[in-house]
Amino acid sequence: MYEIKDTLIPIPDDSDFTLHNIPFGVMRRDHSQPVVATRIGNTAIDLHALAMNHLLDDTGTSPGVFRQPVLNPFIALGQPVWRAVRQRLIYLFSDPDSPLVSNHHLFSQIATPIHGVEMLMPLHVGDYTDFYSSLEHATNVGIMFRDASNPLLPNWKHIPVGYHGRSSSIVVSGTPVHRPNGQTNPDNSPSPVFGPSRQVDFELEMAFVTGISTRLGDSISTDDAEKAIFGMVLFNDLSARDIQKWEYVPLGPFLGKNFGSIVSPWVVTLDALEPFRVQGPPQDPSPLPYLQFTGKKSFDIHLEVAIKTPQGTETAVCRSNFRHLYWNMAQQLAHHTVNGCNINVGDLYGSGTISGHEAGSFGSMLELAWKETRPITLADGTSRTFLNDHDTVIIRGFAKTNGIRVGFGEAVTTILPAKPIAL
Repeated sequence: MYEIKDTLIPIPDDSDFTLHNIPFGVMRRDHSQPVVATRIGNTAIDLHALAMNHLLDDTGTSPGVFRQPVLNPFIALGQPVWRAVRQRLIYLFSDPDSPLVSNHHLFSQIATPIHGVEMLMPLHVGDYTDFYSSLEHATNVGIMFRDASNPLLPNWKHIPVGYHGRSSSIVVSGTPVHRPNGQTNPDNSPSPVFGPSRQVDFELEMAFVTGISTRLGDSISTDDAEKAIFGMVLFNDLSARDIQKWEYVPLGPFLGKNFGSIVSPWVVTLDALEPFRVQGPPQDPSPLPYLQFTGKKSFDIHLEVAIKTPQGTETAVCRSNFRHLYWNMAQQLAHHTVNGCNINVGDLYGSGTISGHEAGSFGSMLELAWKETRPITLADGTSRTFLNDHDTVIIRGFAKTNGIRVGFGEAVTTILPAKPIAL
């Protein structure tokens, strides 16, 4: 691994995008063709321009793979290539002998202030699965809606529960989402009503991206799962709780979950997260053999959710951590494929809502306001039990240890009013 010596680009002390990170995304400058990029501090780096100037030679890539509207072709080249490109970038932007040091014209070709680029959806997401892997979240929901003395369903501690979601409505940070219309059954009335959801909620999640394709019938073990994972993003899996409550029996989430989900634009690789590995929570009872694993499979990633009102006032309403998740990514992918389900490059796998032990770490408004019984007071004096129209939700995440910081930036969306439906 290349040793980081210094940096050619100024990096703020609190930046998510240090040379220890080197995330991958897709950007557009001045309405030009999209290109694969990385970010260092507040500077976006055009990887296609680097490749055209032969600075990514011998990494297993070609310039064309970086002149793409999504990361999928680059990801498909495999883990050795991801690692080679990452290490080359660290060298180019830190070594005093880097060819970028004396070539100011080339530097101006490849580097753009981050405010001067448009960040695009980084992936073509062919398939999307959402897990339900936080013990605290599942317990809270069970207490509110099922049985306070026995909140978990019998299968919860034996399998990473999940469902197949809708990939077409996953959008990049900055994309607004309309409040959904649908059927609800307020107060358990004799018949349902139709109209805009009154209980739009955020869900604090992260998601991982698969970097390989498998054949139908193949499975992936917990030992091999991380070799199949390209990286991670922040994820806000918006929910319409009243629509979901009416529709989810007997087949689970549908319209209450598929109207919009938001990802952060930069995919952070597992190599960048390596310094932040931790043990996850103890699992009792011990899972079946195919779900058992060795080593540290979780990560110490600090997470925050803020709500910004239309007047511009921002309030942090949740602070949690990825390490709280009961089921880790290796177990999720092993379970997902144990039946022979094939996966593809660019598939997205949501963690499920990430809640901690304390009320301030609960990862949804449903929990924070405890089923509308404990309204949350925001900094401007207004209160919320769910999201209002024109509220903006901001999810942030970063990891930090021993002077090393790696972050994800933000996943941001604004809730727009429901579109009128002609009945």
